[in-house]
Amino acid sequence: MKILVTGGAGYIGTSLVPALLNRNYKVCVIDNLMYGQNVLLEHHINENYSFIFGDIRDKSIIKKHVKDFDVIIHLASIVGAPACKKNPILANEVNIDGTKNIIEQLTKEQILLFASTGSVYGKIEGMCNEDWKPNPLSLYGSNKLEGELMALNRENSVAFRFATAYGLSPRLRLDLLPNDFVLNAIRNKYLVVYDKEFRRTFIHVTDIVRSYLHMLDNIDSVKGEAYNIGSEDNNYTKEELVNKIKEFVDFQVYYADKGIPDPDQRDYEVSYKKLYETGFNVKIDLDRGIQELVDGFSILKIQTNFANIA
Repeated sequence: MKILVTGGAGYIGTSLVPALLNRNYKVCVIDNLMYGQNVLLEHHINENYSFIFGDIRDKSIIKKHVKDFDVIIHLASIVGAPACKKNPILANEVNIDGTKNIIEQLTKEQILLFASTGSVYGKIEGMCNEDWKPNPLSLYGSNKLEGELMALNRENSVAFRFATAYGLSPRLRLDLLPNDFVLNAIRNKYLVVYDKEFRRTFIHVTDIVRSYLHMLDNIDSVKGEAYNIGSEDNNYTKEELVNKIKEFVDFQVYYADKGIPDPDQRDYEVSYKKLYETGFNVKIDLDRGIQELVDGFSILKIQTNFANIA
């Protein structure tokens, strides 16, 4: 199987690419290395690996290469509401125009796995599932929903509506909520937490990688659908997350009433029943994930370039 991973030098891609190579797939990454990362260099020794330095906004590059692959895993994106808000023109160009460039070059037979987000739902009261009508509140959520619609307008696509990601990855991100909380607890011994009762679901990057492998293995039964990717077991309020971290790190916390409003208003519970019915379950619980973060951040020396916004 020949797989093209767009944005493969990013947070998810740098964990996913070696997992695909371990299956002896032929894997090609296309990435513009916008964060200056060089974390895929070790794979060039692998004859099944190749790299294209390029941008999905460049139609000529996409037209030249997309046709050569059985599967396109589309990760390239301006990720997160803050990053999209900071540069909305770039966000639209990458998240909408870039996605359109890819889809326009696909044949009916090619498989597209599209990375989306739970932010497409917007503000939620109660527990939602994939049948809920999306109502994104941020540019990021709107971008991802538009990408989903383009992807699912063709037969052989799957959209992944991820919970809040966290965990260590070769292209580390420190702007993800659990990662940010653990790092500050270790380094500053102090956290200021707003909206402590706000609830969301977390998923470790290892389980994100596993979800891609699972969907590839079951593509005939899952194609044409959007799936929430996560687990009800990993749904916590911010206060519950802080208390979990306190089991591993000694630090002070101050709970404040209001901070900068979350543009996605992420305070919700999500059903993952549809995902479970495909035979997939997450393996990393929050305790294990926090332990990993504590171990890793205790020796982390460099902090620059580990976020999606400057």
